[in-house]
Amino acid sequence: MNRLRTNPERLRRFLTEIAAFGATQNGGVTRLALSDEDRDARNQLKAWFEEAGCETQIDRMGNMFFVRPGKNRTLPPVLTGSHCDSQPQGGRFDGILGIVAGLEAVCALNDAGVTLERDLIVVNWTNEEGSRFTPGTTGSGVFAGKLDRQAMYGLTDRDGLTFGEELERIGYKGETDFDPRPLHANFEYHIEQGPVLERQDKTIGVPKGIVCLRWYDVEIQGVPNHAGPTPMNERQDAIYAFSRMAGQIFDIGLASKDVVTTVGEVHPSPNSRNVIAGHVHFTIDIRGWDETETDRVCKAIEEAIQNNAEATGCTVDIRQTWAVERAPFHPELVSLIHDIAGELDLPALDMVSGASHDTVYINQFAPSAMIFVPSIGGRSHAEVEETSWSDCAAGADVLLNCILKTGNDAADVTYSISK
Repeated sequence: MNRLRTNPERLRRFLTEIAAFGATQNGGVTRLALSDEDRDARNQLKAWFEEAGCETQIDRMGNMFFVRPGKNRTLPPVLTGSHCDSQPQGGRFDGILGIVAGLEAVCALNDAGVTLERDLIVVNWTNEEGSRFTPGTTGSGVFAGKLDRQAMYGLTDRDGLTFGEELERIGYKGETDFDPRPLHANFEYHIEQGPVLERQDKTIGVPKGIVCLRWYDVEIQGVPNHAGPTPMNERQDAIYAFSRMAGQIFDIGLASKDVVTTVGEVHPSPNSRNVIAGHVHFTIDIRGWDETETDRVCKAIEEAIQNNAEATGCTVDIRQTWAVERAPFHPELVSLIHDIAGELDLPALDMVSGASHDTVYINQFAPSAMIFVPSIGGRSHAEVEETSWSDCAAGADVLLNCILKTGNDAADVTYSISK
């Protein structure tokens, strides 16, 4: 069967030009949510999509929806897209590849003179990363009705700036909500962000779903004191307590069944070389496909933290700040991705997504699936993040043909979201 193809050079140009917004010296991107760099990238996306004939809708969370009209606008639309915010000193493919590939799909359909039966919507979800404002997947979470919009407006960054104020400052706080539901199908195209595809020499990853996720913020309170006169056996050292906890967090994850545990942020106070630290704030990220095992790991870590606090004479406050259930994807859409990859002679691999994505929320109310392409060296959330241009184009071809198939489904074709 002849399949439509994207234009690899145009896709490369889009990706290269958008990477200029927040570009770092070492080839990465720092484009934090609701920053000036995020605003400038949004402006560029808006210009490109409108030049390609799309309508722009912006909701009250700053989510951007670029709509390519179909023949029958009463039919549930097909959705694709991702996010354009990045981690600090992050990569130039994470998130933005899914949006730009959606743009390229629009352009390829235009080139072929194809009007789909249904609307095609390419979305830029606000604050997926959760780096500047926590929790992440904020825009999609509010859109899905799982996060409270007013509460998200009140989130603060390290400088005390609020999400709502910054959204308004950059000019992307929409006045009304845009709700295209029900959705016929949702596809998110993304880099793998891990080593599996490259190691197994596969071009297309077909995840069966996204792992569950638990985030914690932990506050250790010790006693600050002089580093010289204070005897070792009389210290309530918050850093020592943290070091014991961090070791056990790693070991508990290592001994588990496919659960990963990560200490990400560490903030000691007063952070002076000759002062025993009186306080440490740190974060924990815990993920796994098996929710029972993941929650067992969470409980073991909570107990280890409490025990180590008591053993070191410190007190501790443990707060779970975010919990997301695993997201099994729609089996028919997963099969469709496999079928199209096969027709395009692209080797595909069944897998799970260890990273969280906006689809974790959209999957809860709309038939969804994801398409992965390899991350060179398995590196992501870093300036060295890299995916070959040929793999970028291959994944975009799979996305385009998934859009073509579902966008031209007859009016009586539906994908039930029951699993």
